[in-house]
Amino acid sequence: MTLHNRYPAIADLKARARRRIPHFVWEYLDSATGDEATLARNRAALDAVLLRPSILHGEFTPDLSVTVMGRTYPLPFGIAPVGMSGLVWPDAECLLARTAATAGIPYGLSTVATRTPEDVAPHLGDDGWFQIYPPRDPDIRADMLRRARAAGFGTLVLTVDVPVASRRERQTRGGLTNPPRLTPRLAAQAARCPAWLAGIRRTGMPRMRLIDSYADAATALPSTAHAGYLLRTSPDWDYLRQIRDAWDGALVVKGVLDPDDAAPLQQAGVDAIWISNHAGRQFAAAPATASVVPAMRAATDLPLIVDSGIAGGLDILRMIALGADFVMLGRAFHYGLAALGEPGAAHVIDILRADLIANMGQLGTHRLSDVPGRLIR
Repeated sequence: MTLHNRYPAIADLKARARRRIPHFVWEYLDSATGDEATLARNRAALDAVLLRPSILHGEFTPDLSVTVMGRTYPLPFGIAPVGMSGLVWPDAECLLARTAATAGIPYGLSTVATRTPEDVAPHLGDDGWFQIYPPRDPDIRADMLRRARAAGFGTLVLTVDVPVASRRERQTRGGLTNPPRLTPRLAAQAARCPAWLAGIRRTGMPRMRLIDSYADAATALPSTAHAGYLLRTSPDWDYLRQIRDAWDGALVVKGVLDPDDAAPLQQAGVDAIWISNHAGRQFAAAPATASVVPAMRAATDLPLIVDSGIAGGLDILRMIALGADFVMLGRAFHYGLAALGEPGAAHVIDILRADLIANMGQLGTHRLSDVPGRLIR
């Protein structure tokens, strides 16, 4: 029996993942903030996007390639950065970087990952994206950018939708601390997940290792303290200009939801806009990303990247129909890892590819650029 027979959809991987990782880890991965209304809003907005099928197109194999920021990808999606990725599955960052490299799609590494850029470098393909939470200290910022570039990350993603820490009440109820500690309650949960626990014993308890390398010098905190928010600042337009001047590669700004920001971002020299509500994890009254794409498309000719709530290939086509150029997925790839290990991440790509092909066949669209024409407005 093939993986497609046993796990034909990302939802099947999600169900298995929930059984294979401790409850406190699941609550970290799958939760949002507040009443989780933004999580539900993302889904509802995508479900409301309808596409008109087209008939009598004969046999054809659709072209799934797309060109974004001067690079052509074989698929219209990549792997989004997820903080503390290695908590969800041991060594997740290296496994996902390798999966992305094999498929020829971008991999995003978070500032608050459990592996440093140097750790991931041997597994990275030729299109790594480094997602930076903006450090307050200019020397730390300069060193982070230097290290990311030296490790092979050519695209910088400045995240701007975390000006303050969100509440994430469900995650808090789950008992997760930073850095993670296996209290008796959490250890009992971990004991019921032997594959996860064996991996954690091999890699060690996850920590924000890039942040840790600056924590003592920047804050004089004990090594057990979570220095992430103490190192960061809430960036302004001047900060963006400093980042643009310091980074000689492609620059993406992530966490944009107001189309009025598009023109100033373009004037500041940004190479792409990433529409994101942080998958509902930051603000419970945020609009669904699908609802923002059309107005953002009308406001700029910059490439539009979008995430949040993507559950399959049809959702990718919905976003493209609305005006997006590229889609990034984070949770889906972590469901795959937690369900099946490294083969699970590759299977997510296979699911998405097959779903894209099947649905483009229904639409009669040979190329992704044809998909907006099938949107029912």
